[in-house]
Amino acid sequence: MTTSIRNITIIAHVDHGKTTLIDNLMKQSGSFRENEVVDERLMDSGELEKERGITILAKPASINWKDSRINIIDTPGHRDFAAEVERVLSMADGALLLIDSAEGVMPQTKFVLAKALKQGLKPIVVINKLDKADQRADEVLNETFDLFVSLDANEEQLDFPVIYASGRSGWASNEIDGPRENLNPLLDLVIDHVKPAEFDKSKPFAMLSTLLYADSFLGRSLVGRISQGTAKANQQIKAINLEGEKVDEGRLTKIFRYEGTKKVPIEVGEAGDIVVIAGLEKANVADTICDTEVDVPIQATPIDPPTMSIKITVNSSPLAGTEGKKLTSTQIRERLVQEAQNNVGISFSENENKDSFEISGRGELMLEILLTQMRREGFEMTVSPPKVLFQKNENGEKLEPIEEITMDLDEEFSSKVIDSMNKRKGKLIDLKDTGKNKKRLIFHAPTRGLMGYTSRFLTLTKGTGVINRIFHSYGKFEGDMEGRRNGALISMEQGKAVAFAIYNLQARGEMFVTHNDPVYSGMIVGLSPKPGDMIINVMKGKKLTNMRTQGTDENVVLTPVRKMSIAEQLSMLNSDEALEITPNSCRLRKAVLDPHERKKLSKLSEAS
Repeated sequence: MTTSIRNITIIAHVDHGKTTLIDNLMKQSGSFRENEVVDERLMDSGELEKERGITILAKPASINWKDSRINIIDTPGHRDFAAEVERVLSMADGALLLIDSAEGVMPQTKFVLAKALKQGLKPIVVINKLDKADQRADEVLNETFDLFVSLDANEEQLDFPVIYASGRSGWASNEIDGPRENLNPLLDLVIDHVKPAEFDKSKPFAMLSTLLYADSFLGRSLVGRISQGTAKANQQIKAINLEGEKVDEGRLTKIFRYEGTKKVPIEVGEAGDIVVIAGLEKANVADTICDTEVDVPIQATPIDPPTMSIKITVNSSPLAGTEGKKLTSTQIRERLVQEAQNNVGISFSENENKDSFEISGRGELMLEILLTQMRREGFEMTVSPPKVLFQKNENGEKLEPIEEITMDLDEEFSSKVIDSMNKRKGKLIDLKDTGKNKKRLIFHAPTRGLMGYTSRFLTLTKGTGVINRIFHSYGKFEGDMEGRRNGALISMEQGKAVAFAIYNLQARGEMFVTHNDPVYSGMIVGLSPKPGDMIINVMKGKKLTNMRTQGTDENVVLTPVRKMSIAEQLSMLNSDEALEITPNSCRLRKAVLDPHERKKLSKLSEAS
């Protein structure tokens, strides 16, 4: 065993370089053989993580440095996965707070730092990406100090060490202009500044389950830091929940420790170490895994509540079953229950018939990632428009989630963006000049008005703006907000769309289908620029005569169809619409496909 263990977590705003820094720390500390092929962004092991370049799940790894072992936990930077950060902080003795030397303090930096300070951690500030041409390290350091003060950091926390680095180039230095050789100064600082937590090894074994992985070979694998005693392979253990009730009992079949990013089996796990254990089938995140003598659970950090929900039902369109393999409500239910168990940020509920399921989460991205993962697994489903979850205060007043939005944009676009935020009931909190004709705008706005706003913002700023959103608090209900103004263009019948018909309908609005796409009655095939829905025929071919033949259609030029993400499509939905998701397609549709039924329902709702 090594002499001491340091558990640290890396926290930062999205895309400030956490995963890249860990890559180079592991390469330089000798975690890999010289001839070993190593992927980029090694810690992003999921398919979607690699594609999007974001961390979704927190993951531990370890480095041996001098006579210590440093367990490093990589955390997500996006606010929707903040539940992962909140849990992981309980395993750490210290934190590296990474800040981009050009962008400076961003909303998520504020959020993760507040959580770390609350846990009593004393962060090391790493000003990263110092090789950027527009770096402003001195100003960023002042912004960081102001942030610590505004978050009520105590004197010890305010006396934070600072190190300058470039994770991509693989160097760290104690001075801005200091030597730029390797990352050794950062590892030495971790050893000096982060004191290993003291644990009682003589007490019976106990650890808080912090992460859960499903392993096809081992079954449920629970990750946590051993809080007391030692864990031995084959010993009898049990799991108790936060109330102290027994949830599960069994034998500790396997214990693993992280060596680099690999799990290595060990016989004995000691207090203070981060381990993976297998052998329990029902134990969950936030349960205490312990010796059979222990009755007092370890307290877990409460997770902030979800702010948004969607309803998921079976795919009821005429094209159901043509693309996916998993179609039944039982299969969808099992998958959603499993997700709610593994992901603390998501909650699951269902109706009495168990055929309609409600999933609640932190935000659009979290729900979009879940739906994307499910469609890749072969699921077909119908998803309702997202709903914001309201609360009530002691006086019975309705409260809604308010977000803090930080935007960096060119000065010429600021008036358009401010106008668009006013329409969404946004309040301008701060406006800063960041130099080079750039502005930073900070708004507080209701989540209701921000669904799908990111794509609108990028259009307004011609793709040059940067927008960041984070949950701020529950605030006063801001009243009614106008939905989508455009009416839907709805297909009249089922079949394949025809280029000739689409060409003639393009003047009516934006089309979502192109030649030969399957359509059905009640499917939304486009958006009209005016309010009010319109039923159209996208299957009308050219009539043949002896003067004109079908062969003269070469001059039909169709406008390319806009590619939209699931989050964008969900944000477009009105209350009487839904999104059909299959492995190969996402189709907007009316919740009720029959036009006569829709008329009856609208008359009933008007009468009531």
